[in-house]
Amino acid sequence: MSVADWIVLVVTLVGIILYGVWKSRGQRDMQGYFLDNQSMPWYIVLLSIIGTQASAVTFLSAPGQAYTDGMRFVQYYFGLPLAMVVLCITFVPIFHKLKVFTAYEYLEQRFDLKTRTLTSGLFLLQRALSTGISIYAPSIILSSLLGWNIYLTNVIMGGLLIIYTVSGGTRAVSYTQTFQLAIIFAAMFLAGWMVVHMLPADVGFKEALQVSGKMDKLNVIVTDFNWKDRYNIWSGLIGGFFLALSYFGTDQSQVGRYLTARSVKESRLGLLMNGLVKVPMQFLILLIGAMVFVFYLYFKAPVFFNEAQIKKVHNSEEGAAFRVVENKYNQLATTKEQQVREMAAAIKGGDAAVIAEKKSALQATEARSAATREEAITLIKKADPAADTNDTNYIFLHFVVNNLPKGLVGLLIAIIFLAAWGSIAAALNSLASTTVIDIYQRLFKKEESDAHYLSVSRWWTVFWGIFCIVVAQFASQLGSLIEAVNILGSLFYGVILGIFLVAFYCKRIGGSATFWAAIISEAGVIVIYLLNIVSFLWLNAIGCLLVLGIAAVLQLVIGKKQRKVLV
Repeated sequence: MSVADWIVLVVTLVGIILYGVWKSRGQRDMQGYFLDNQSMPWYIVLLSIIGTQASAVTFLSAPGQAYTDGMRFVQYYFGLPLAMVVLCITFVPIFHKLKVFTAYEYLEQRFDLKTRTLTSGLFLLQRALSTGISIYAPSIILSSLLGWNIYLTNVIMGGLLIIYTVSGGTRAVSYTQTFQLAIIFAAMFLAGWMVVHMLPADVGFKEALQVSGKMDKLNVIVTDFNWKDRYNIWSGLIGGFFLALSYFGTDQSQVGRYLTARSVKESRLGLLMNGLVKVPMQFLILLIGAMVFVFYLYFKAPVFFNEAQIKKVHNSEEGAAFRVVENKYNQLATTKEQQVREMAAAIKGGDAAVIAEKKSALQATEARSAATREEAITLIKKADPAADTNDTNYIFLHFVVNNLPKGLVGLLIAIIFLAAWGSIAAALNSLASTTVIDIYQRLFKKEESDAHYLSVSRWWTVFWGIFCIVVAQFASQLGSLIEAVNILGSLFYGVILGIFLVAFYCKRIGGSATFWAAIISEAGVIVIYLLNIVSFLWLNAIGCLLVLGIAAVLQLVIGKKQRKVLV
């Protein structure tokens, strides 16, 4: 990066940190540290909710996801708006009425301590693992830009995040997310505009969309029903609904955001607006990835987008063979440049037969390029058996660093850091609040001062930060980060949601039946995933329905035993 880029990057990040510390001054108790004394207006709640979702994974990995697999990932969010309506009717008023710090406090009142502890434990496990993956995302940037060891970079990035979160609490997280998102949306708009602007003079946005569509990158709606297909309208509407309902209704990283609102109305407004904004927002981020794909049809793409990994191969025994493969790939790129121009001309001419002919030729060359990439990946693996051979997470980063003008590169790198800090800080804050409120205070230290719990909360924030850094050290082998985070969440969210639905709607089912149903269901979900029976989005619906069904059956058995004892 240039000096201008570094100046923009540093000034943006330091400014956000100082603003967050200034806004969080005066916190003296847990009510202020975790809930900001329930003083947030709805628009801050909205931006905080979006900021917590929109991690660095979103802005780093989502464009790469569209580049490789098209825009069908957007269907993942189709169930979200309906979930927001259900949450506003049921979850929000209950949580506000009970004046809870965490969502799991309600479960002890409704069931018992062991069910509350199990549910909070499931949340802590999945959220800590997901946050570790989120730390890895911005570490990729520093590692690529500076050539640092990725493991050292994880430690530095995680350490900065721990300091940021411990010092600020919820107020710092919420208010800085407001400014973060303003910068993020502006920078992403500029990135999208620049992608189209840098295409050849005779190729505008309309032409780029047409080319992208012919290459199957605008596959926004997939109607074919297939249990194992990760992204289609059915898994998005049904599995996505259950996932969104659980994420926003039972995940403390999100519940903690709208519990800061000053009224039920403000919480509802924030959630409903999130339902309206999230799908278009994700659509536009994925569209940038589809446009980047078109850009690399007209201009040469690297055979592998992780440049640091390419340098390692060049300096290894496989270097000569790798250069041969690179030359072959570059020759195919030249062919694609000619073929995409011919297809674009055919699209303008409107002759369906010619369009089909040119499309087929370009797709054939693209398939040969993909096969050549596989040769390159095989050589990378030979040169470095521990290498991360999935470069999806590097595609957008490579485009930004190598093609955008000075200053804008620094700004776009800054937004990925800002997105990371906002979402990870919220996650660490929720991990600390759940640990202190649901486990430490409930099981170990019931009668201590607010000052004691505030101090302990900060130390638990440090603990979870270190734990997440350790997880980040193993994230390099997970492939697309945005998929990895969502798969991990789907292993737990359905079961957690099932517990809450039993609590809300099945008044005759007790704690013991729910507790054992949750354990059995969680084991079942993991088995289904390992056997690859269905795609991961369906696990959310399956886990929830298993808990409801098994809990009902177990309650019948327990009820019969109790009646026999009474007789």
